[in-house]
Amino acid sequence: MSDKIRIIVIGCGHMGSSHATAYRQLDGFELVGLVARNPQRLEKAAHQAGLGDIRQFTDFDKAVEKLKPDAVCICTYPDTHADYAIRAIKAGLHVFVEKPIAETVEQAQKVVNLAKDKDKKVVVGYILRHHPVWIKFINLAHSLGKPLVMRMNLNQQSKGAEWLCHKNLLASMSPIVDCGVHYVDVMCQMTRTKPIQVQAIGARMSDEISTDMYNYGQLQVVFEEGSVGWYEAGWGPMMSRTAFFVKDVIGPKGSISIVGPGDDGKSSSDDVDSHTKTNRLLIHSSTLNDEGNFVNEDKLLDTSDEPDHLGLCKREQDYFLKAIRENIDLSDHLFAAVNSLRIVLAADESVHTGKVVNLK
Repeated sequence: MSDKIRIIVIGCGHMGSSHATAYRQLDGFELVGLVARNPQRLEKAAHQAGLGDIRQFTDFDKAVEKLKPDAVCICTYPDTHADYAIRAIKAGLHVFVEKPIAETVEQAQKVVNLAKDKDKKVVVGYILRHHPVWIKFINLAHSLGKPLVMRMNLNQQSKGAEWLCHKNLLASMSPIVDCGVHYVDVMCQMTRTKPIQVQAIGARMSDEISTDMYNYGQLQVVFEEGSVGWYEAGWGPMMSRTAFFVKDVIGPKGSISIVGPGDDGKSSSDDVDSHTKTNRLLIHSSTLNDEGNFVNEDKLLDTSDEPDHLGLCKREQDYFLKAIRENIDLSDHLFAAVNSLRIVLAADESVHTGKVVNLK
């Protein structure tokens, strides 16, 4: 392997272009190729991202054969993630794959097992794990006592190309699965205990999607020490521009809330960059004095210096680079990726069956 990690990016949508740009700006990587099935879209995406000088392919295997990369970044639709990851690992490549790692727990575990057998690194794109404010949010949750109540959502109003992208996603995966892995993963980090039960509801609000799919859903997960979490997600032109940002955690000792971009009156659910933006953290203590009044005033922590979307992508890729260079053990990382997928797939099962799902 050369001093730089030679990498190709497959999938040239929003995340693929962002990661490709990050690779160009990081000294440890050399971006050598872009792959997408549609040559016109590939050329357009490369031009828009300033990557027109990078070699372009419509076939992944040919790109690997010609370019002989060390690693691949998979940013395609979720139903192809496991297949590309398995092919890449068998070709001797390290893998960065956008979330979720696979469509099923069995597929996900197959990727994990193969990576271990072939001694290759697999990093899953859980961008919130690299966000300094979300890390602080999770750590502060540990000071609130148990049980915890966790409330989170991410509704996305979409039209035009964005709605087309969502409809393509909905061909195989609901919003509470695709987006839910992020926030369920956050809940697991906050509770640090085992999830035991999941239930969920969903609604199909468009004739443009399959009759057995839903573009709005919400799940509830119960943890073994009594903590509970709620997550809501919806996609489409009918979704509200404002009701898209609830992120807080409540415990016996108080609460921590991310005061989101929706509170500034300017951001809306169709702004992708606003999905990770925090603005401020609100810290509340439940301690009362003898008169029954709060002892401590609420505190607002300014987080305006947080990284933007590209900055977060660079942090993810820095971690990927470090995992390769320093041979980091990614067992816990991959367990978390499979675990959060298991929870949201149980929620999807609950939507379709109308039953509570007990996790093994």
